[in-house]
Amino acid sequence: MKDAAERTRAWPREEDEQWAARVEMRLALDLQAPDGLADLVLDEVHEAVTETGLDARELFGPPDEYARTAVEEHVGEEQRARVDVKGMAPGQRFTASLATFCGIGILLGLMHWFREGLWMAPGPAALAALAGIALAGLLAVCALTAWSAGRIRGAAGLAAAGAAAVGAAVAAASLLPEDPRVTLPAPAAAAVCAVLAVLAANLPAAAVERCFVPAPRPGDDGHWLSRLEGVLRGRHALSAAEARGHVREARRHLEASGEDAATAFGDVEVYALRLAAGPRRAARVERRELYGATAIAAVLALLLVEKVRNPEPGSVWFWCSLAVALVWITHAIRLWLRAAATRNRRGGRA
Repeated sequence: MKDAAERTRAWPREEDEQWAARVEMRLALDLQAPDGLADLVLDEVHEAVTETGLDARELFGPPDEYARTAVEEHVGEEQRARVDVKGMAPGQRFTASLATFCGIGILLGLMHWFREGLWMAPGPAALAALAGIALAGLLAVCALTAWSAGRIRGAAGLAAAGAAAVGAAVAAASLLPEDPRVTLPAPAAAAVCAVLAVLAANLPAAAVERCFVPAPRPGDDGHWLSRLEGVLRGRHALSAAEARGHVREARRHLEASGEDAATAFGDVEVYALRLAAGPRRAARVERRELYGATAIAAVLALLLVEKVRNPEPGSVWFWCSLAVALVWITHAIRLWLRAAATRNRRGGRA
């Protein structure tokens, strides 16, 4: 069905074809988009473009915004309320983050194999450091999932525990002996990570989600309001001040009306979605992307300083790590410049 639609959908202009490709890509990446939605909306766009003679952007606006609007029109509020600004529910966030972490482990295992040879002989210090890093990575994945689920305090606690795990691993590695105790094939580390990645990708997301999303407490307005703030901040990227402002307004309404929160506002996640909707949503998504890219760039900048202080010009991995760090740092700088230009266009408004 899809192939037939693609064969018969001939765009009158190259710009329209590029616009449609962008819409199709955004819908494919959006986990909320149901199967067949791209064909449905692009058939409608093609018909309008062909009949009016106008280009797609002029009729329907920027492709990213049109794709987002198409999802909002064809996906119910209950489903959209469960996902974060990247279109992922907490369970999906957990499985995707865990699989990504395991993928990094595969890459590092292969790099060690290529650099050091087929066999490796880790000592107690190296094993302690590896265990600490693995635990910190798992805690970081749980922290990201808790944040996506709107559990802000839980996410902060998990992040602190991850930092403590790294500190403990560093301390243990400095105290334990480094002399080799076991000999292992280097590809084994990558193989273990690959198995874990497959298992992570096949975890039942719904079951995982129940571990992070708290059950409703009928009649408990305090829990409902706390949940509202958490969902607004973690899932919809509102600032703490914005989220608390909405909570204050809701509390005042409840005090004035005497109703309970569930009766007055309905499901807390759906209500949070309605509060977060609007033209500023894109700006909040960009802000979260900016902060995330900056954090990664900061870590890579520290590693870059260490690499430059102890250069290995003859190593391929030295130049690869150098290039990755520079690319991320450049990306973060571009995002900051774009954010500054956006603020200037808006006359300094946030």
